[in-house]
Amino acid sequence: MKRHLPVALAAVAALALAGCGSDPATTVQAAPVGIQPSQDALSGVQKNDAAAALLPADVRAAGVIKLGGAVGTPPGAYYPDPAKHELAGLDVDLVNGVAKVLGVRVEREDAAFETILPALGSGKYDVGTGNFGVTAARLKTIDFVTYIDDGQGFAVRADNTALNSVTDLTQLCGLTIGTGAGTTFEATLNAKKDVCAQAGKKPYEVKVFSENGAVVTGLQQGRLDVVMSTINGLRYQAAQPNSHTRFIGEYHRLDVGFAFKKGSALTPAFQAAVNQLIKDGSYQKILAKWGTADSAITESLINPPEHP
Repeated sequence: MKRHLPVALAAVAALALAGCGSDPATTVQAAPVGIQPSQDALSGVQKNDAAAALLPADVRAAGVIKLGGAVGTPPGAYYPDPAKHELAGLDVDLVNGVAKVLGVRVEREDAAFETILPALGSGKYDVGTGNFGVTAARLKTIDFVTYIDDGQGFAVRADNTALNSVTDLTQLCGLTIGTGAGTTFEATLNAKKDVCAQAGKKPYEVKVFSENGAVVTGLQQGRLDVVMSTINGLRYQAAQPNSHTRFIGEYHRLDVGFAFKKGSALTPAFQAAVNQLIKDGSYQKILAKWGTADSAITESLINPPEHP
């Protein structure tokens, strides 16, 4: 998305729904505290012939994989300096690491979060990234290769002392919640919207945005009471100086993975590549670089069941 945020809001841009946006920001985003976008975490990665052999023959011959990736804010995928159009982030490093292990080149196209999964089915992309959580609903039509454990969390303005955690959605009754279009957050909130009526309380209102900047602005201006987004993204933002936001905790953990059309022949190779990155230590370097070590997995899986 092309956002033109006032200078006062530039520092809070990272609150935007990580992995739920589309086009790169036009405002230069300072790196959040604790992460180093220029750090090289992939220098030790080498092609692994056993993993590469799992690729379909046509892909090995072409040496190219088409990827549709959502662009948002740290730590997922973002543009530190959009003028240079150089993408950075956890998802970017993991994709590049997998490509090195498999000996292929990735042709990446930035895409709106909500368009990527449908585009996999049409064959436009071979794989999609965007902090896609593994859910029972998505597993009906999408295959996943997991690479991190993230999930759903909430944040409020720093001066909001009324809400300190959300363990039950009835705590949100009467409030206005901002979230991203096509996300697990939107699905969760809409699926359980009747909990307030059942509790005899005023319903919560869900406002869905495709543009990250609109969520930030809404929270800052008090038009949103709370934001539901990725645990890692919200935690990052709250830790930054002058963020004016407060992370109030996790709600539901989810495995996050590379997304493929159902029945894709690419999943065994991607799983082997992620596990090779874990084995050689590059995976741990990538997560440390982006401050997400607490979300590490010990083994990549294909289509694990949704976390209870």
